[in-house]
Amino acid sequence: MKKSKQKKVNKGTPRTVDVKEWIRRLEATHGDAKQALEFSSPLELLVALILAAQCTDERVNQVTKPLFKKYRDAEAYARAAQETLEEEVRSTGFYRNKAKAIRTGCREIVDRFGGNVPEGVEDLVSLPGVGRKTANIVIGNAFGRPAIGVDTHVKRLARRLGFSEQTDPDRIEKDLCELVPKKNWVRFCHLLQFHGRRICKARKPLCDSCPGEDLCPKIGV
Repeated sequence: MKKSKQKKVNKGTPRTVDVKEWIRRLEATHGDAKQALEFSSPLELLVALILAAQCTDERVNQVTKPLFKKYRDAEAYARAAQETLEEEVRSTGFYRNKAKAIRTGCREIVDRFGGNVPEGVEDLVSLPGVGRKTANIVIGNAFGRPAIGVDTHVKRLARRLGFSEQTDPDRIEKDLCELVPKKNWVRFCHLLQFHGRRICKARKPLCDSCPGEDLCPKIGV
């Protein structure tokens, strides 16, 4: 049986990471992994991601279900009254800032991009409430292009599983882009997210149930 090629982690450490084997095993365990936020367009995903800050995906999906039926395009959000939108997203927390980011961001989408969510990272991060993580998740999941969005689970597991020694999300993204085959970037993030929720939990990881226990350096565990 042909062994998958191993790659070294950054900073010249001698330990190697068999990322292809990790992907194979995580895929076998979390074959149903997908983007947890429900959306049907780039705009819907962008709004959901803004609302998801310090809020569960489940709660966001509950809030966006009626929201997406009411606001069909960026112009509709831009014209919404601040107080009305605040009440509609209140249960996601930090609702004033989130409502403002959605309204002002959608106004810029209308004014600067003809009402369409831009597809480039630099254009996306120029919008209120949009950081590099959010931009990459939109690019990867809504536009179908290779991108790695370093969310909470990806950041935590990247270090614990030995994929990166960095703590800064941008540097973690760089490490993962060098380590993970480009065709797997988006899928890899989904697999890490589900693995982090189900098995490799923050406070008490279920190492005995982990499909990659023999591969894992268990950093910080």
